[in-house]
Amino acid sequence: MNAEKTSENQPEKGSDDAKIARPKEAQPEWANGLRKLYDSVVEEPLPDTFKDLLSQLDAKD
Repeated sequence: MNAEKTSENQPEKGSDDAKIARPKEAQPEWANGLRKLYDSVVEEPLPDTFKDLLSQLDAKD
């Protein structure tokens, strides 16, 4: 019975849990590229037009 309980706690091969637990190096190249793209967008400064719009919205309060 103990062997059955042990196998129940371990994710099956090909299951979503096993995919999530993969180390970063094991991810496909497209995933690394997507992460780099996301990081570059997040680091972009807020455009002046957006800052002006936010200031106008704050002034209306």
